[in-house]
Order: sequence, then C-alpha cells, then structure tokens
Amino acid sequence: MIILASASPRRKELLSRIVDGFKVIPCSGEEKTSYKRPHLYVMSLAEHKAREIASKEGKDNIVVAADTIVCYKGRILNKPADREEAKRFLRMLSGKTHAVYTGVCVIFADGKKEIYYCKSLVQFNNLDEDFIESYVAGGSPMDKAGGYGVQDNGVVRRVIGNYDNVVGLPLEKLSAILGEQDGNGRTYNRRGE
Repeated sequence: MIILASASPRRKELLSRIVDGFKVIPCSGEEKTSYKRPHLYVMSLAEHKAREIASKEGKDNIVVAADTIVCYKGRILNKPADREEAKRFLRMLSGKTHAVYTGVCVIFADGKKEIYYCKSLVQFNNLDEDFIESYVAGGSPMDKAGGYGVQDNGVVRRVIGNYDNVVGLPLEKLSAILGEQDGNGRTYNRRGE
C-alpha cells in the first residue's frame, strides 16, 4: 500500500492521477530544518515527513511525502502565518517572477529511499489592492506556500517548468520511482497499468 504523508487535498488529487488505492496519513511533527538553500530545505522537510510516517506505518508500505516553498530574492515563503502576511507575500510577488521548489521523499518497505526536488518559475500578474484584499478574504492563500494557489484565477500569468510542482507534487519522476520494484519483487499499481 502507498501512504501519502500529507493533509493537502491538492497532493491527494495529484497522486490519484498516477496511483490507484492509497492511504492518506498526515504528519503531526514539527516541520523544521537547518538548511537555507531552497532545494536542500524542501528535500530535508520531505524526508522528515516521510520518516515520521514510515516509522509508524512503513512495514509493507511505501510512504510518499513532499514539501513545497516559494523562493523570492533568496527569501523562503512558506504558508502565511495570518492574513496580513498573506497580503505582504502577494504584494511582494505582484508582477514579478519567483521560484517554486518541491522536495519529494519516497521510503519503501525495505528501507530504500528516493529523494528529489523540482524547481519551476512562476510569473505573477500585477495584483491591485482590491484584488489582494478580496483574494485573502476568500481564504485560499492561508494553506499554501507563498500565499497563493497557482490554480486560482487572476494570480498567475504563467508557469515556466513543471505545473504540478507548483501545485505541490511533481509527478513525472514520482511515477517512475513508484513503478520500480520494492525490493520484495512487487511493483505497485500505478494508474493505467
């Protein structure tokens, strides 16, 4: 069985595109890392999440975990702490291009581990104050890195690179990893196979 170590409905929807029949068990531990470089930051947090769930549920299971951040001018933007911070993030990113990093960690039942990251660039539309106020009041920014959802209308002009990465789970490499055998000779049921 594959376990998704995330409460994100967007990651759940993305994983369902490539895998039939998985469980969702969110992490409960604190997300902390000492890394400052964005790709190491997200890979470290993804590994932490995967290890937490694998330590409890790893026997005969594959655990998939991910972490996504927005990075602008060397500053890492996670989920906003409150509405005011969400507004600050949106003002900062308005009309600009920033990077989105997602780290993914897969831990197999035999302890084998695969960790990777994906980077995409996102160009924002110019957002006026009325749009920002209305968007934040609607609540969408509060559970998303950088304070926005790429799928939300009016925010993003274009994505350069992997779109699924910006949503929170880059699928191409994950699909290949999950298609490999698990060490016990079993290949897990990827969608369409």
